[in-house]
Amino acid sequence: MPDYRFITYELLDEGTIARITLNRPRYRNAQSRSLLVELDEAMLRAEADDTVRVVILAGNGMTFSSGHDMGTPERAVERAEGPEQHPTFRLNGATKVSAEKRMVQEWHYYYQNSLRWRNLRKITVCSVQGPVHAAGLTFAWSCDLIVGAEGTTFSDPVGTRLGMCGVEYFAHPWEFGLRRTKELMLTGGDVSIDEAHRIGMVSQIFPADELVERTLEYAREIAKRPTMTALMIKEAVNQTQDNMGFYNSLQACFSLHQINHAHWAEIHGGRVAHATIEDGAVDWRKGAASAKPDQDPVAAEVAR
Repeated sequence: MPDYRFITYELLDEGTIARITLNRPRYRNAQSRSLLVELDEAMLRAEADDTVRVVILAGNGMTFSSGHDMGTPERAVERAEGPEQHPTFRLNGATKVSAEKRMVQEWHYYYQNSLRWRNLRKITVCSVQGPVHAAGLTFAWSCDLIVGAEGTTFSDPVGTRLGMCGVEYFAHPWEFGLRRTKELMLTGGDVSIDEAHRIGMVSQIFPADELVERTLEYAREIAKRPTMTALMIKEAVNQTQDNMGFYNSLQACFSLHQINHAHWAEIHGGRVAHATIEDGAVDWRKGAASAKPDQDPVAAEVAR
């Protein structure tokens, strides 16, 4: 059995439900490369298990996920050369340079994995709480259904904080609507879970202290459906969405995301591939005096 460090994997109800929980609560489940790879392995493990009917994706602690890891100590270790470097920093474009390196790495670990989870051959339920930021949206949107605790909010502040046009898996217009997406990206605003429920992004809202059990009850009801029925319902909806242009839109927006990165990388001589305070970005880090072009943000993407 895999020995996970940054997630937990549980089989419930005689193996019919797999619950995968992000387990970096100290950093509000910021998405390090190690966590991303473990999550992908766990998702594929659940997919391969014919007993599993429903997969729950949850997060331990105050926040489901605060987005990409922007600078925790563990991030520095997994990226640095040496025996503790994560192996994915030596393949899938990691040995390339400049825009090619970034594009291939992000294609593998931020974009294609999300598409893979979206098309998983199981029904997936995402259970969220706290402020869900940026790439935290990607995790939720990759799932078939989203349930959440009262008071949960959703946002992608990378436009205001990093000068970027959204995260790599740009499902925003499909989830928030066209003009609401523009407003949210330009202002860094939030969508409450009540609004998310009204627009159909969130299926159920539960009291915060009942989230775990109510999510499990919800998954149990879905697990009663015949597996073929559940899969064909998922396929019918996903294929309809793809015929409406979803897949091609994601492909195009991923390319735009890379152009956006390349713009800032050229301006800053390759030292960082995002906007800084001097470029007009909002300083979101606690106690930060200034963001210099040669400095990445020094904490996970959690402060607001």
